[in-house]
Amino acid sequence: MPQIHIDRTHGLSLPKAQAMAKAWAQSAQDEFGMQTQYAPLAASPEGENVWHFKRTGAQGTLRVTPERFVLEVKLGFLLGTFKHRIEAELLHNLDTLLARTD
Repeated sequence: MPQIHIDRTHGLSLPKAQAMAKAWAQSAQDEFGMQTQYAPLAASPEGENVWHFKRTGAQGTLRVTPERFVLEVKLGFLLGTFKHRIEAELLHNLDTLLARTD
Protein backbone atom coordinates (compact mmCIF):
# COMPACT_ATOMS: atom_id res chain seq x y z
CA MET A 1 0.00 0.00 0.00
CA PRO A 2 1.59 3.31 -1.07
CA GLN A 3 2.20 5.78 1.75
CA ILE A 4 2.87 9.50 1.98
CA HIS A 5 4.69 11.05 4.94
CA ILE A 6 5.01 14.82 5.25
CA ASP A 7 6.64 16.46 8.27
CA ARG A 8 6.68 20.25 8.55
CA THR A 9 7.90 22.41 11.39
CA HIS A 10 6.03 25.58 12.26
CA GLY A 11 6.52 28.57 14.53
CA LEU A 12 2.86 28.93 15.50
CA SER A 13 1.31 28.88 18.91
CA LEU A 14 -0.52 25.62 19.58
CA PRO A 15 -3.98 27.24 19.29
CA LYS A 16 -3.01 28.74 15.90
CA ALA A 17 -1.58 25.43 14.74
CA GLN A 18 -4.78 23.66 15.78
CA ALA A 19 -6.87 26.26 13.95
CA MET A 20 -4.75 25.73 10.84
CA ALA A 21 -5.23 21.96 11.10
CA LYS A 22 -8.98 22.51 11.39
CA ALA A 23 -8.89 24.65 8.23
CA TRP A 24 -6.92 21.93 6.46
CA ALA A 25 -9.46 19.28 7.55
CA GLN A 26 -12.34 21.44 6.29
CA SER A 27 -10.53 21.85 2.98
CA ALA A 28 -10.04 18.08 2.74
CA GLN A 29 -13.77 17.59 3.30
CA ASP A 30 -14.81 20.25 0.79
CA GLU A 31 -12.31 19.51 -1.97
CA PHE A 32 -11.80 15.75 -1.72
CA GLY A 33 -14.88 14.39 0.04
CA MET A 34 -12.86 13.23 3.04
CA GLN A 35 -14.55 12.29 6.27
CA THR A 36 -12.57 13.92 9.06
CA GLN A 37 -12.62 13.43 12.80
CA TYR A 38 -10.75 15.39 15.46
CA ALA A 39 -9.14 13.43 18.29
CA PRO A 40 -7.44 15.41 21.06
CA LEU A 41 -4.86 13.35 22.90
CA ALA A 42 -5.56 14.13 26.55
CA ALA A 43 -2.64 11.98 27.68
CA SER A 44 -0.17 13.86 25.49
CA PRO A 45 1.94 16.20 27.66
CA GLU A 46 2.99 18.15 24.55
CA GLY A 47 -0.61 18.98 23.65
CA GLU A 48 -0.57 16.85 20.51
CA ASN A 49 -3.81 16.60 18.56
CA VAL A 50 -4.78 14.33 15.72
CA TRP A 51 -7.17 14.66 12.80
CA HIS A 52 -8.18 11.34 11.24
CA PHE A 53 -9.44 11.37 7.68
CA LYS A 54 -10.64 8.80 5.18
CA ARG A 55 -12.44 8.26 1.94
CA THR A 56 -12.55 5.47 -0.56
CA GLY A 57 -8.96 4.69 -1.49
CA ALA A 58 -7.24 6.85 1.12
CA GLN A 59 -6.94 7.23 4.88
CA GLY A 60 -4.56 8.90 7.25
CA THR A 61 -3.83 11.31 10.06
CA LEU A 62 -2.64 14.86 10.56
CA ARG A 63 -0.82 15.17 13.90
CA VAL A 64 -0.41 18.65 15.32
CA THR A 65 2.19 19.36 18.00
CA PRO A 66 3.50 22.67 19.32
CA GLU A 67 6.38 22.41 16.79
CA ARG A 68 5.22 20.31 13.82
CA PHE A 69 2.57 19.05 11.48
CA VAL A 70 2.94 15.39 10.55
CA LEU A 71 0.71 14.15 7.75
CA GLU A 72 0.56 10.42 7.04
CA VAL A 73 -1.57 9.00 4.25
CA LYS A 74 -2.12 5.43 3.09
CA LEU A 75 -3.36 5.16 -0.47
CA GLY A 76 -5.30 2.28 -1.95
CA PHE A 77 -4.22 0.54 -5.13
CA LEU A 78 -5.97 2.86 -7.58
CA LEU A 79 -4.97 6.12 -5.91
CA GLY A 80 -1.48 4.73 -5.39
CA THR A 81 -0.81 5.24 -9.09
CA PHE A 82 -1.22 8.97 -8.47
CA LYS A 83 0.94 9.05 -5.33
CA HIS A 84 3.41 11.67 -6.56
CA ARG A 85 0.67 13.99 -7.79
CA ILE A 86 -1.33 13.61 -4.55
CA GLU A 87 1.79 14.19 -2.45
CA ALA A 88 2.64 17.33 -4.41
CA GLU A 89 -0.90 18.66 -3.92
CA LEU A 90 -0.83 17.91 -0.18
CA LEU A 91 2.54 19.66 0.16
CA HIS A 92 1.25 22.66 -1.75
CA ASN A 93 -1.91 22.90 0.38
CA LEU A 94 -0.01 22.63 3.65
CA ASP A 95 2.68 25.08 2.59
CA THR A 96 0.00 27.54 1.42
CA LEU A 97 -1.72 27.38 4.81
CA LEU A 98 1.62 27.87 6.59
CA ALA A 99 2.48 30.86 4.38
CA ARG A 100 -0.80 32.57 5.35
CA THR A 101 0.28 32.56 8.99
CA ASP A 102 3.64 34.28 8.43
